[in-house]
Amino acid sequence: MTTRIRSSHTITLERPIDACFPLFTAKGEERWVPGWRPQYVHPASGEAEPGQVFITGDGDERTWWTVVDFDPAAHHARYSRVTPASRIGLVDVRCRSVDERVTEVKVRYEMTALNAAGEAALQAYAGAAYVAMIEDWKRLIDAAD
Repeated sequence: MTTRIRSSHTITLERPIDACFPLFTAKGEERWVPGWRPQYVHPASGEAEPGQVFITGDGDERTWWTVVDFDPAAHHARYSRVTPASRIGLVDVRCRSVDERVTEVKVRYEMTALNAAGEAALQAYAGAAYVAMIEDWKRLIDAAD
Protein backbone atom coordinates (compact mmCIF):
# COMPACT_ATOMS: atom_id res chain seq x y z
CA MET A 1 0.00 0.00 0.00
CA THR A 2 1.34 3.43 -1.04
CA THR A 3 -0.23 6.11 1.08
CA ARG A 4 2.28 8.90 0.43
CA ILE A 5 4.36 9.85 -2.60
CA ARG A 6 7.06 12.51 -2.92
CA SER A 7 8.32 13.14 -6.44
CA SER A 8 10.35 15.85 -8.11
CA HIS A 9 11.40 16.49 -11.69
CA THR A 10 13.04 19.42 -13.49
CA ILE A 11 12.32 20.56 -17.02
CA THR A 12 14.16 23.17 -19.07
CA LEU A 13 12.21 25.75 -21.03
CA GLU A 14 13.68 28.02 -23.67
CA ARG A 15 12.22 31.27 -22.44
CA PRO A 16 13.19 33.90 -19.86
CA ILE A 17 12.32 33.23 -16.24
CA ASP A 18 9.84 36.12 -16.11
CA ALA A 19 7.95 34.52 -19.02
CA CYS A 20 8.09 31.04 -17.45
CA PHE A 21 6.96 31.63 -13.91
CA PRO A 22 3.47 33.00 -14.74
CA LEU A 23 2.76 29.82 -16.74
CA PHE A 24 2.58 27.93 -13.42
CA THR A 25 -0.30 29.95 -11.98
CA ALA A 26 -3.95 28.94 -12.39
CA LYS A 27 -4.48 31.64 -15.05
CA GLY A 28 -1.17 30.86 -16.74
CA GLU A 29 -2.00 27.18 -17.05
CA GLU A 30 -5.12 28.12 -19.03
CA ARG A 31 -2.67 28.96 -21.85
CA TRP A 32 -1.23 25.46 -22.16
CA VAL A 33 -3.19 22.82 -20.21
CA PRO A 34 -5.95 21.29 -22.39
CA GLY A 35 -9.33 21.65 -20.71
CA TRP A 36 -7.92 23.62 -17.74
CA ARG A 37 -10.70 26.02 -16.81
CA PRO A 38 -10.49 26.83 -13.10
CA GLN A 39 -13.45 28.21 -11.23
CA TYR A 40 -12.01 31.15 -9.31
CA VAL A 41 -13.41 31.39 -5.78
CA HIS A 42 -11.09 34.11 -4.44
CA PRO A 43 -10.10 36.44 -5.85
CA ALA A 44 -12.73 36.26 -8.58
CA SER A 45 -10.21 37.77 -11.05
CA GLY A 46 -8.06 34.62 -10.80
CA GLU A 47 -4.93 36.63 -10.04
CA ALA A 48 -2.38 34.58 -8.12
CA GLU A 49 -1.71 35.60 -4.53
CA PRO A 50 -1.24 33.83 -1.21
CA GLY A 51 -4.65 32.53 -0.15
CA GLN A 52 -6.06 32.34 -3.67
CA VAL A 53 -8.67 29.57 -3.94
CA PHE A 54 -9.86 27.90 -7.14
CA ILE A 55 -11.56 24.67 -8.17
CA THR A 56 -10.84 22.31 -11.06
CA GLY A 57 -12.39 19.09 -12.32
CA ASP A 58 -15.74 17.57 -11.52
CA GLY A 59 -17.21 14.45 -9.97
CA ASP A 60 -14.63 12.40 -8.07
CA GLU A 61 -11.86 14.54 -9.62
CA ARG A 62 -13.23 17.85 -8.29
CA THR A 63 -10.17 19.48 -6.71
CA TRP A 64 -9.90 22.48 -4.38
CA TRP A 65 -6.65 24.43 -4.70
CA THR A 66 -5.20 27.05 -2.35
CA VAL A 67 -2.09 29.11 -3.05
CA VAL A 68 0.01 28.59 0.08
CA ASP A 69 3.10 30.57 -1.01
CA PHE A 70 3.47 32.90 -3.96
CA ASP A 71 6.69 34.86 -4.45
CA PRO A 72 7.13 36.20 -7.99
CA ALA A 73 10.47 37.81 -7.09
CA ALA A 74 11.84 34.40 -6.05
CA HIS A 75 9.93 32.64 -8.87
CA HIS A 76 8.38 30.23 -6.39
CA ALA A 77 4.80 29.04 -5.84
CA ARG A 78 3.36 26.35 -3.60
CA TYR A 79 -0.18 25.03 -3.82
CA SER A 80 -2.30 22.86 -1.57
CA ARG A 81 -4.69 20.62 -3.49
CA VAL A 82 -7.52 18.55 -2.07
CA THR A 83 -9.44 16.02 -4.14
CA PRO A 84 -11.84 14.89 -1.36
CA ALA A 85 -12.79 11.66 -3.14
CA SER A 86 -9.21 10.36 -3.13
CA ARG A 87 -6.14 12.44 -2.26
CA ILE A 88 -4.55 15.54 -0.81
CA GLY A 89 -1.19 17.12 -1.44
CA LEU A 90 1.22 19.96 -2.07
CA VAL A 91 2.63 21.12 -5.39
CA ASP A 92 5.81 23.18 -5.32
CA VAL A 93 7.12 25.03 -8.39
CA ARG A 94 10.52 26.76 -8.46
CA CYS A 95 11.97 28.47 -11.50
CA ARG A 96 15.70 29.11 -11.85
CA SER A 97 17.28 31.16 -14.59
CA VAL A 98 20.00 29.32 -16.50
CA ASP A 99 20.64 32.39 -18.64
CA GLU A 100 18.56 35.22 -20.11
CA ARG A 101 16.76 32.81 -22.47
CA VAL A 102 16.61 29.49 -20.58
CA THR A 103 14.83 28.57 -17.36
CA GLU A 104 14.82 25.39 -15.28
CA VAL A 105 11.51 24.57 -13.65
CA LYS A 106 11.51 22.14 -10.74
CA VAL A 107 8.10 20.66 -9.93
CA ARG A 108 7.67 18.72 -6.71
CA TYR A 109 4.51 16.83 -5.75
CA GLU A 110 3.88 15.47 -2.25
CA MET A 111 0.64 13.48 -2.30
CA THR A 112 -1.23 11.44 0.30
CA ALA A 113 -3.98 8.93 -0.49
CA LEU A 114 -7.21 9.27 1.46
CA ASN A 115 -8.60 5.86 0.47
CA ALA A 116 -8.25 3.04 -2.05
CA ALA A 117 -9.10 5.35 -4.96
CA GLY A 118 -6.34 7.65 -3.78
CA GLU A 119 -3.91 4.74 -3.64
CA ALA A 120 -4.58 4.07 -7.32
CA ALA A 121 -4.36 7.77 -8.23
CA LEU A 122 -0.94 8.12 -6.58
CA GLN A 123 0.63 5.92 -9.25
CA ALA A 124 0.51 8.91 -11.64
CA TYR A 125 2.79 10.78 -9.23
CA ALA A 126 5.45 8.08 -8.89
CA GLY A 127 8.58 7.11 -10.81
CA ALA A 128 8.49 7.05 -14.60
CA ALA A 129 4.80 8.09 -14.72
CA TYR A 130 5.59 11.29 -12.83
CA VAL A 131 8.61 12.10 -15.02
CA ALA A 132 6.46 11.53 -18.12
CA MET A 133 3.73 13.83 -16.74
CA ILE A 134 6.14 16.70 -16.11
CA GLU A 135 7.93 16.16 -19.43
CA ASP A 136 4.49 16.38 -21.09
CA TRP A 137 4.10 19.80 -19.45
CA LYS A 138 7.24 20.88 -21.32
CA ARG A 139 5.82 19.57 -24.60
CA LEU A 140 2.51 21.37 -24.02
CA ILE A 141 4.20 24.64 -23.06
CA ASP A 142 6.50 24.50 -26.08
CA ALA A 143 3.51 23.80 -28.35
CA ALA A 144 1.42 26.64 -26.87
CA ASP A 145 3.48 29.35 -28.53
